[in-house]
Amino acid sequence: MGILYDDVVIVRQSEKEGDSSVITVNCPDKTGLGCDLCRIILFFGLSIVRVDSSTDGKWCYIVFWVVGKPSTRWGLLKKRLLEACPSCSSASGLSFYQSESQTPKPPDVFLLKFCCFDRRGLLHGVTQVLCELELTIKRVKVSTTPDGRVMDLFFITDTRGLMHTKKRQEDTKDNLRAILGESISCEIGMVGPEVTACSQVSYLPAEITEEVFDADMPYEKLSGSFTSNRVSITMDNSLSPAHTLIQMVCQDHKGLLYDIMRTLKDYNIQISYGRFTEKKRGTCEVDLFIVQSDGKKIVDPNKQKALMSRLQMELLRPLRVAVVNRGPDTELLVANPVELSGKGRPLVFHDITLALKMLNICIFSAEIGRHLIGDREFEVYRILLDEGDGLSIPRNKVVEGVWKMLMGWE
Repeated sequence: MGILYDDVVIVRQSEKEGDSSVITVNCPDKTGLGCDLCRIILFFGLSIVRVDSSTDGKWCYIVFWVVGKPSTRWGLLKKRLLEACPSCSSASGLSFYQSESQTPKPPDVFLLKFCCFDRRGLLHGVTQVLCELELTIKRVKVSTTPDGRVMDLFFITDTRGLMHTKKRQEDTKDNLRAILGESISCEIGMVGPEVTACSQVSYLPAEITEEVFDADMPYEKLSGSFTSNRVSITMDNSLSPAHTLIQMVCQDHKGLLYDIMRTLKDYNIQISYGRFTEKKRGTCEVDLFIVQSDGKKIVDPNKQKALMSRLQMELLRPLRVAVVNRGPDTELLVANPVELSGKGRPLVFHDITLALKMLNICIFSAEIGRHLIGDREFEVYRILLDEGDGLSIPRNKVVEGVWKMLMGWE
């Protein structure tokens, strides 16, 4: 089956501000493709308001209705979506499906190190610049010296694969100087695995992992913490001779469709037909006809229960947010679930730093690192808050402000 390369991804921008733009993807299918596409759309700051998708197991057709900002870089978005589609070989202007036989090489890791005088909102400004440059923050170590200077270490990868070039490095430094001033001292260099291995984040106490980030916490206990509203999930094998139908009704939040798709991807579930619709008052309805990797329905009661339980957890509590004591200091903790592929929700650090900036809270130090909690990997953000004469904002308000920013309810 062939298709013109330019027709693999088609973006039709809205004519009026506030109306939906339409993204059409027509390409070879693979398990987890929907998750990868939703992650990219989320990275570009777009909200998905409706989706229709169908596949015959080999070729898929997906339509996204999205709402964006005037500053959305549509051309770059299309390029990134094209890159996420299964690899193709071109012949006479046509693209044909070609199975991916080789695992892609992990991206090179670079260390961005800079030093400058601290000020409120500085870390968010840096994070925003890195996001705009398509630099992914893999790990960060931020500290403040007694004389008011900050030393920041960012371990980053480059989506564009150009950070090894002098031009890309100079462009990055110039963009940082534009927000930090010329007094900044900045260095960028490639690092090997031995360096990142020696830069592991600090130990996460067991009591924190058990009480704050317990992925199996029952709903009754969750109801007292910050969660989405109650989720309705049903599974039915009677409506289709070949598929299991999952129906979900839940409160909308930023990255909702991504949270569903990453869960199905981790369970190696393929969506044959799906529909996502945003209703009034922030409610969403999702209908998915799915099959297992062997192409069969999900009939095992244990598998059904496990999948429904995980979906409920990811829709109620897609991220974990808490404020805890760290000795005499106050620490903000945010845990972001990591896919089995090693990727996670984008822009989490961006949203955390923006929320703290809006709350007028300074950051004394920050760490990002991967931790295995139970049988799952999380990307954990540890933010030591600069209390000065004392944290004037109640802890629950800090948690609420960060949670709402992450969920898109600000």
